[in-house]
Amino acid sequence: MEKTTKISLIVPTYKQEKVIIREIDLLYQTLRQLPYDFEIIVVVDGIVDGTYSLLKKLRRPYLKVIGYEVNKGKGYAVRFGMMQGTGDIIGFIDGGTDIHPSSIPMVLNHFLWYNADIAIASKLHPVSQVDYPFQRKVLSWGYRTLIRLLFGLRIRDSQVGLKLFRKKVVDDVFPRLLVKHFAFDIEVLAVSYSRGFKRIYEAPVRLSFDKASSIIGGNFWKAILYMMLDTAGVFYRLRILNFYNKQKITKK
Repeated sequence: MEKTTKISLIVPTYKQEKVIIREIDLLYQTLRQLPYDFEIIVVVDGIVDGTYSLLKKLRRPYLKVIGYEVNKGKGYAVRFGMMQGTGDIIGFIDGGTDIHPSSIPMVLNHFLWYNADIAIASKLHPVSQVDYPFQRKVLSWGYRTLIRLLFGLRIRDSQVGLKLFRKKVVDDVFPRLLVKHFAFDIEVLAVSYSRGFKRIYEAPVRLSFDKASSIIGGNFWKAILYMMLDTAGVFYRLRILNFYNKQKITKK
């Protein structure tokens, strides 16, 4: 990639007024060390606290803040932000501090080394640094086996919230997506693969699970149930209805 290459990083966030400024500063310090132009697009997924107003006061040239009143879920927020990215490479990272910003250059390097369509952070990459509970290892193995059978995706981990895409993938795939919550990551990967973007590579990640149990108010098994239902929906639309290929895409 040439120096004129631009990276757009989307950050979905919800009720993060206590940590959002520190988080954006950490992302900025990481991205500014890269030899590329960049922008950070924060999507406030529901304006219910001071997150949006705090960000709007920053007025930094690399920062774009967008949002809407009602919380609609991570998948919706990521899709909303990705379609507004102007970079040659457009990606997203989960809000919060679970994923260390140093993971971004590692994923980007893999993206460039392999001339990828998509590069994804993976807990199961051999050099990842993850405090990974045994229960989650078992569930991850089961889900990985399932998505390989359903979608033909030969990846070890689809669920880490750090992924980079070529702009042409974003333009083709993201307008087709429907999942707003739990199976968003597998939907975007399965649809991308089915659309011919098969150069998908995994990269190391530094990840802390300190707050990972907070999903659905701490109801981990409820989240698993919803993810399985969403995954079944993706399979039905992709393999039975051929829904994603029938959609007409309108350019922005």
